[in-house]
Amino acid sequence: MRRIVYAGTVFYTGDSIAEALLDYARALASRRLADAVFVPGRLTSGEVDQIEVLIGPSSQLVSEPVEEYGPDIEDDPTVAELQNRTERIDALPAGE
Repeated sequence: MRRIVYAGTVFYTGDSIAEALLDYARALASRRLADAVFVPGRLTSGEVDQIEVLIGPSSQLVSEPVEEYGPDIEDDPTVAELQNRTERIDALPAGE
């Protein structure tokens, strides 16, 4: 489980989701692009919901491990979509 700190708020998500989200943020930032994506996450209240995250060149996302905050959240389709988006951005010619 990872704690994501972003824009003054915190949510918790699975390891693979957090990794895919940060990889996509890195890819977008390298091209000076932005996008909004939904990822499943557990709020500080304990509820699991879809969280919309705006990521771009100036995004400051922090992902840190947490020992206990409920079961790890897994969502293979979300991870696959983020990885797909990352690959498309990484494949763009330099300067685009």
